[in-house]
Amino acid sequence: MKTIDDLEVSGKRVLVRADLNVPLDGTRITDDGRIRASVPTLKTLLERGAKVIVTAHLGRPKGDPEGDKKYSLAPVAVRLSELLGAPVAFAADTVGESAKATVAALKDGEIALLENVRFNPAETSKDAVERGKFADQLAAFADLFVSDGFGAVHRRHASVYDVAEDLPNAAGYLITAELNVLKRLTENVERPYVVVLGGSKVSDKLGVIDNLLDKADRILIGGGMVFTFLKAQGHEVGKSLLEEDQLDTVRGYLERAKDSGVEIVLPVDVVAATAFAADAEHDVVAADAIPADRLGLDIGPESGKLFAAKLAGVKTVFWNGPMGVFEMEPYAAGTRAVAQGLIDSGAFTVVGGGDSAAAVRALGFDEAAFGHISTGGGASLEYLEGKDLPGISVLEG
Repeated sequence: MKTIDDLEVSGKRVLVRADLNVPLDGTRITDDGRIRASVPTLKTLLERGAKVIVTAHLGRPKGDPEGDKKYSLAPVAVRLSELLGAPVAFAADTVGESAKATVAALKDGEIALLENVRFNPAETSKDAVERGKFADQLAAFADLFVSDGFGAVHRRHASVYDVAEDLPNAAGYLITAELNVLKRLTENVERPYVVVLGGSKVSDKLGVIDNLLDKADRILIGGGMVFTFLKAQGHEVGKSLLEEDQLDTVRGYLERAKDSGVEIVLPVDVVAATAFAADAEHDVVAADAIPADRLGLDIGPESGKLFAAKLAGVKTVFWNGPMGVFEMEPYAAGTRAVAQGLIDSGAFTVVGGGDSAAAVRALGFDEAAFGHISTGGGASLEYLEGKDLPGISVLEG
């Protein structure tokens, strides 16, 4: 796989697929981590005299022009300009008249951002011909293609996969960094190797649990997904998030872990509330005694101590998913305890998934205290599941 260091870019038009899929509150960016992660590649290309055209997605627009306005990349262009310390021209469409005029006006060392690539339905089409035609339109803007949106490489989308077949291509710094880290989690892993999984649904993590049962020494489980594990053990979970259709699968995982010597650690206490609200009445209860009229919204303080103790002295940690509803202060302590436990462990730590990375920043932790903050989300999980990532395979091919 070539990297941007292998390309001669001076005076060339370079199309960069970035991952700028940031959370917005109206037009306010609430976490700019992914934008900042894209800066090293973009800055290098600009400094080397390229004309840089950036394409990216934001959210999942439905094809309604009025309703989709909230998915515009316009606020991202403003923030990217601030981070680069240079103007970012913004095209009001992806391959239309605005995009053509914006790209045509670029001089060497200048940058433009095209509007949300998913505003064009062909971007995500399952029809390879339809997708290919759109990719041809994007490719017509450029001489070279740089793939740097790791969070999208598990998608066979036009701007990720098909464009790479149209143009000489290379990986940006973000993709190479992510792959190097993921290899450290899958090849010759330094042990003990602990995985911390949270987030809302077990079903989102089935593949990764299945694969990691053969690789990890210990798996700590919190977040909304833990209640399916507790129910599988026969405990009352009240009104907590529960995936009844996954109970047999989870029981199978618990048996496999026992047989293979992998330690699965579940919370011993939880913060249980009367409603999904910051001001709801809430108490700490034993994990095996959640009242029928309450729902668990965080792991409890004893669980936070237990999880931190299970992280002490290990060599490698992968964390994906918060321990509770960290956006609400009463339910943030579990996630805070795990983040601090990662820092205190002295291990090589990887924080994977948008919610975990957002939690680290929202709770005031220094990103530099962790080995790597991944932008990968689903792409990271699919890599750890052992799945093929089309956006990576096309660069290698």
